[in-house]
Amino acid sequence: MSAASAPPRVLTIAGSDSGGGAGIQADLKTMLALGVHGMSALTAITAQNSVGVQDFWPLPIEAVEQQFRSVVDDIGVDAVKTGMLASAELTSAVARLIGTLAPEVPVVVDPVSVSKHGDALLAADALDALRGELLPRAKVVTPNLDEVRLITGLDVTSEDEMTTAARALAALGPRWVLVKGGHLSDQPESVDLLVGPDGAEMWLRAPRHDNRHTHGTGCTLASAIASRLALGDDVPAAVRTAKDYVTGGIKAGFPLGAGIGPVDHGWRWR
Repeated sequence: MSAASAPPRVLTIAGSDSGGGAGIQADLKTMLALGVHGMSALTAITAQNSVGVQDFWPLPIEAVEQQFRSVVDDIGVDAVKTGMLASAELTSAVARLIGTLAPEVPVVVDPVSVSKHGDALLAADALDALRGELLPRAKVVTPNLDEVRLITGLDVTSEDEMTTAARALAALGPRWVLVKGGHLSDQPESVDLLVGPDGAEMWLRAPRHDNRHTHGTGCTLASAIASRLALGDDVPAAVRTAKDYVTGGIKAGFPLGAGIGPVDHGWRWR
């Protein structure tokens, strides 16, 4: 009997969410739902639940490096997604590791800095490493408006300002920039802006759902984009499919604990 062929391989380099809604837990659920083989290099451990992040502990750089090399050197990788990197040292180390990959391996950077509850997940001194070392290696970067402000200093309150922010981010080196406008609460739709290497804009709009259980949306979106890139989509197609998947997950998000519950990564199977 012949063995079944292996699915595309996607590596998440991110922190753990002990509550299971975000971080590598959300990443691996997303990858399974979209038909790729998910792998992980853990960067930090959080004590986290539906009401917030109580604490976190970055892993030693050597632990991250060995996880990365163990997976990449044996199994290989077709796409990478980065999430919580916690410190300047870890951010620089991850940028160096990504630099050892073949240029055709797409890297999706979710510049995680603050949790859904407003808890800091990235040290202030890590922003320079993010801007100068990691973003130039990204095929796609996926900041929300809070992350846009931290990275660029721009306070985005309108769609026109999303365009300005996307171009400021593009100047830092990523090939594609996806500015997520979900925090524009005065908009009747959830609107995101994708800007490509030629400066062309693609606006993505989806209905807002009256559901506060949205924990893990950023991790899920970036992992979905990486998964679709590994499956062979170009960036615009990957982003469109990922947004559709996340929109369904938000609609089906469920209560868990006393606070904000997670999106439903398995909504297609319910």
